[in-house]
Amino acid sequence: MQETIQKKLIGGSFVVSQIQASEVFIPEDFNEEQRMIAATCQDFLDKEILTRLNEIDSQKDPGLMPSLMDKAGELGLLGTSVPAEYGGFGMDFNTSMLVAEVIGGGFSFAVALSAHTGIGTLPIVYYGNAEQKAKYLPKLASGEWKASYCLTEPDSGSDANSGKTKAVLSVDGKHYVVTGQKMWITNGGFADIFIVFAKIEQDKNLTGFIIEKSFGGITMNEEEHKMGIKGSSTRQIFFNDCPVPVENMLSTRENGFKIAVNILNIGRIKLAAAAIGASKSVNKLSLQYSKERKQFGVAIGTFGAIQFKLAEQFVKTFVSESATYRAGQDIEDKQNELLAGGMDEIQAKLKGVEQFAIECAMLKVHASETLDYVVDEGVQIYGGMGYSADAPMERAYRDSRINRIFEGTNEINRLLSVGTLIKKAMKGEVDLIGPAMKIQQELMAIPDFGAAEPEGFMAKETKQLSQLKKAFLLVSGAAVQKLMTRIDEEQEIMMFLADMLIEIYVTESAILRTQKLSLSKGAEAVSLELAASKLYLHTSTEKIAFNGRQALQSFATGDELKMMMLGLKRFTKQEPINVTALRREIVKGLG
Repeated sequence: MQETIQKKLIGGSFVVSQIQASEVFIPEDFNEEQRMIAATCQDFLDKEILTRLNEIDSQKDPGLMPSLMDKAGELGLLGTSVPAEYGGFGMDFNTSMLVAEVIGGGFSFAVALSAHTGIGTLPIVYYGNAEQKAKYLPKLASGEWKASYCLTEPDSGSDANSGKTKAVLSVDGKHYVVTGQKMWITNGGFADIFIVFAKIEQDKNLTGFIIEKSFGGITMNEEEHKMGIKGSSTRQIFFNDCPVPVENMLSTRENGFKIAVNILNIGRIKLAAAAIGASKSVNKLSLQYSKERKQFGVAIGTFGAIQFKLAEQFVKTFVSESATYRAGQDIEDKQNELLAGGMDEIQAKLKGVEQFAIECAMLKVHASETLDYVVDEGVQIYGGMGYSADAPMERAYRDSRINRIFEGTNEINRLLSVGTLIKKAMKGEVDLIGPAMKIQQELMAIPDFGAAEPEGFMAKETKQLSQLKKAFLLVSGAAVQKLMTRIDEEQEIMMFLADMLIEIYVTESAILRTQKLSLSKGAEAVSLELAASKLYLHTSTEKIAFNGRQALQSFATGDELKMMMLGLKRFTKQEPINVTALRREIVKGLG
């Protein structure tokens, strides 16, 4: 079913390929300069942000967040992805991801900064013309101007292209007059620049505009009262006959929806990195508290129930981190491949991210749900103090929840990941049909019970992973064959398939990371990573089996169902392991 190849720079191809460990990027590959950048970010958080969290969340001083953004701008943190010629650092993709990870531990400030540097600035970086870039990017990189992104409307959330905001060309042809309402606008209260999407006349698709606050005709509601990220400015913005010079159209007419989609792809994987940073912070605090808090005369960290939580916090974060930076490097490598082929630099960067839209969507889901798990267990480890606003977990718990809604809900991203993979298969970009047919033939054959056991470091785990890929191809192939073009309408089935796909990718990433580390350090030096990978493989196999059963039972019946259920059971079979011993080993390894 699989071929051992050099890394395929085709998004989604992981499900039919076996990648070599030496071909993937792992966090341990970051060089000294990149680690220094991360340390600078952490130092900024420690000194400027984490000491003022209550003050930030109170929003009593409306100038506080902008002033903190100014300080971040002085350090260059607002220009990570802005080209050097416009005053930025022009960082490569994975370095900008590393910055997003560290800043991700900054609660509301992280939201403000990521909105500015991501969805607020990147549309101009990627789609602005030379004049627009020269005018806006230097001031956005320095922090002199703050940016926000205006897409969502009261009646258009996930269905963004249904927005009703209108742009009408003035009689003299010099301005577009923009009228409409936008909501949930991050940084709305202090932004100088708004990236706004509107429809011209009866256009089917949105058009993007760069609107300066100084243009006039802009009003806004008071700050929204939110469950979490209370220090992040969130406003409803009203454009009331706002005059926008025609030269401030972003890209071309009706290209706005494409801009939104491509920028959201970047936003999704950057959000994954930020969620990983927040998860690491909470895991660290949980571990520290478990050593300090004593009950019955001993530290609670010695109790098995607490060790279970600490281990699971670490393992889920480790796996999500492994997958996120693997995908980040794949994006960067694809961009470089396209550049080497003669493609324009901006187009290469956009196409590179677009190629891995499946992975971006999956990682947004996995990392945000990992963070929700980590903070929930963090509250539990802290006990009563976890519920107190005087301890760190209460804020972490509230702030985490928005990440499953940001950048497209997790439901939308699940549907997107599988839907995009199926479309790639239909276009012949990823061959799912051939491997799926081979699996059906394999099911009809007699199993080779005398096959030799694989040898080598994590060979058994690699073999088990290949079986999980067969499980996905079995279920997804049968679903597509049965439902054909109607599969998009069966959202429950699509969600089950998405969860199988996500688990395969992140599990493989953890295994590859551990294997690559062993190549440089030796097997004995990666006992913590090995235990984490084994434990996650065990739990992900169970998840894949569960979701596979749920999917099959949703469309198959009779003998067909029985046969496929037997096949699924065969491909998700695993040897029993002592999961308790693994978790205890992990906690011991954490120190």
